Amino acid sequence: MFTIVTLITLAAGIGANAAVFSVIEGVLLKPLPYPNPDQLVGVWHKAPGLNIPLLNMAPSNYFIYREQNRTFQDVGIYQSDSVSVTSVAQPEQVPALDVTDGILPILGIPPELGRWFNQADDKPGAPDTAMLTYGYWRQKFGGDPLIVGRNIMVDGKPRQVIGVMPARFHFLDQEDPALLLPIQFDRSKIFLGQFSYEGIARLRPGATIAQANSDVARMFPIVIRSFPPPPGFSLDLFKKADIGPNIRPLKEDVVGDVGKLLWILMGSIGLVLLIACANVANLLLVRMEGRQQELAIRAALGAGRNRLTGELLFESVVLGLLGSVLGLALAWGAVRLLVALAPSGLPRLHDIGINLPVLAFTFIVSLLASLLFGAIPVLKYRGATLGTGLREGGRNSSQTRERHRARSVLVVVQVGLASVLLICCGLMIRTFRHMTQMNPGFIAPSDVQTFHIAIPSADVPKPENVVHMEDAIAQKLAAIPGVSSVAMTQSIPMSNSHWMDPVFARDHDYAPGEMGPLRRFVFASPGLFHTLGIPLVAGRDFTWDETYNQLPVAIVSENFARESWGGPQNALGKEIRVGTKDDWRQIVGVVGNVYYDGVDQPAPTVAYWPIFMKNFESDPVQLRRELAFAIRTPRAGAQSFMDDARRAVWSVDANLPLSDVRTLGYYYTKSMARTSFTLVVLAIAGAMALLLGAVGLYGVIAYSVSQRTREIGIRIALGAQQQELIGMFVCHGMILAAIGVGCGLIVAVATVRVMSSLLFHVRPVDPLTYILVCVALGAAAALASYIPSRRASSVDPVEALRAE
Repeated sequence: MFTIVTLITLAAGIGANAAVFSVIEGVLLKPLPYPNPDQLVGVWHKAPGLNIPLLNMAPSNYFIYREQNRTFQDVGIYQSDSVSVTSVAQPEQVPALDVTDGILPILGIPPELGRWFNQADDKPGAPDTAMLTYGYWRQKFGGDPLIVGRNIMVDGKPRQVIGVMPARFHFLDQEDPALLLPIQFDRSKIFLGQFSYEGIARLRPGATIAQANSDVARMFPIVIRSFPPPPGFSLDLFKKADIGPNIRPLKEDVVGDVGKLLWILMGSIGLVLLIACANVANLLLVRMEGRQQELAIRAALGAGRNRLTGELLFESVVLGLLGSVLGLALAWGAVRLLVALAPSGLPRLHDIGINLPVLAFTFIVSLLASLLFGAIPVLKYRGATLGTGLREGGRNSSQTRERHRARSVLVVVQVGLASVLLICCGLMIRTFRHMTQMNPGFIAPSDVQTFHIAIPSADVPKPENVVHMEDAIAQKLAAIPGVSSVAMTQSIPMSNSHWMDPVFARDHDYAPGEMGPLRRFVFASPGLFHTLGIPLVAGRDFTWDETYNQLPVAIVSENFARESWGGPQNALGKEIRVGTKDDWRQIVGVVGNVYYDGVDQPAPTVAYWPIFMKNFESDPVQLRRELAFAIRTPRAGAQSFMDDARRAVWSVDANLPLSDVRTLGYYYTKSMARTSFTLVVLAIAGAMALLLGAVGLYGVIAYSVSQRTREIGIRIALGAQQQELIGMFVCHGMILAAIGVGCGLIVAVATVRVMSSLLFHVRPVDPLTYILVCVALGAAAALASYIPSRRASSVDPVEALRAE
């Protein structure tokens, strides 16, 4: 029984640590799966003049960096895309990646079939080409080896397949695209700005990131001199933005800010292992006391202390290694659970698994744990005279305070560590509760069905016909039974899709070259706010007459109105625009703030524009060919409803595929995935810690009762009552728990600040959380002490004294 309990305890602690370490190793420690990954960098900028710490790449920068750099082997840019494929089986919308010809050679993964893109593919007017990723090639074309050279219809245009990437190719940590498409920039039409692309470069051998930053800083003035500003914008605007380099390792682009979260989880699971070690050490102390005679006889027969110490430690190591084997079996299942529960933003999920580094980590942890829990009883009894075991071998040997002390200290440690974990868990519970109680700016998200469509210019060239088609689809969808409203937008809240640009107000004065404040842009059809449940604070919604006739109107969010004009009513009738050559657009409505980036992020100031406009950002016609439909219906999320929705769309155009079929509730839940993932892991760790702490306290009280049988018998014989005996032992357990909780609170106050970035509207030192944890631990300690204490009242004094 001792071995079974020990192995289960160790397996739980070691297995949990192995599982979390496998995530850390796969996400943070493992190098990127490309040749010489330390040479790969993300090409970013910063614009302190605009308060932008991380700014993407622009085509103008790409041309100069590629031609005049001194530190890069090559540089390329890319952009996520979504395209329709209509030439094979049922039409579908698939994710794609637009890349310049240097991107794939920079990563260094050669194609499985065919070739990479070259500079000829990137030239304007060149034949349209495409590459397939391995998964899409197998799924859509059955792995046909003759696919290279065939044409497929992409967005209504034929593209020749020139290559297939291998199965091991994953582009950074993005969703694996189906297609790779070349970007064809016309250099003569490139302006400054348009920082909407991401850049990758490979450093030359020996070059450093600091040198690369200096090189980019040298080239940026060349960029400004080589390209004109966009129509309606001045060159001073770019100079005042003070754009500079911010080159960083490519791994940072892949991993992001998830490192702190994972190390916090690793620390919490590490505390569970320490609690498990303390529990096993307590079991070993009890076992050691039962082996005093055996060890004394060994010593009398000539065994030295070093030999006895070595044998005892060897037993501990064997237990630790056996526990690690069972722990690895638990870790194998736990890794799959963690990956299944992992938030969608957790990078490199395909790199997580039980591999050689995880096995080595598990072996080292099990060895250290074995030495830790094995050394405590050895050190406790090493200084004792082993011969006393022969003299104390009679039945009348009693437990002394000295023998209780070590086990009591271990219980205090267990309760203290458990209190730290429970406080962390409590803070995350409070965070999650605050997040779910926040008004996201819309209502009943689970009743809103969304999906995207894209109308290619090859199919419908005239902009006005596109708008009529989108309106016709909306009317068909509105006719489906159960649908209350339908609308369109380019940006579903919390879907991680956004567009930001400066906005100027007509009644505000700007210095020459001064840029207006950056605002979030959302393109909306009439009825969007009603469909999503966004309240109209002042004014009115867009109308279809305004949309069809391209009238210059706009709607702004409440925080935009308050920041610029002091209140929603004051904003009505005011005029805004983006570029100096744009039409001024009258604000006809003010709507409530929407937390587009999640409720744990500030609600952005938003300018809402119609889906069809003229003279916007210096374009004669601004049209949204790619739109998301939002449909409010109690049938949202049901397959039968989506079957009806597809039939409605295809009744207008049979070649329009639907993509990103999600409910608004999906995006809302996804926005809290990191918090819920952290909460689940900490809750598991806290539950394990509470259980192990309670078991440890139970063991100490139970053993104390068993060793004080003679004393209890005498007390009962002298008239002690049942409640007095129970109270004596419960009091002893509560004192140990109180000391442990007190120590744990001190440690928690000093350490939980490291997780402050994960908290939302909750302070690291939250009185309510600390009080509830103390009450919970107190209740657990009382129960763990009460159960064994009841045995004290059932002792027969006659039998107890006769046994002595």
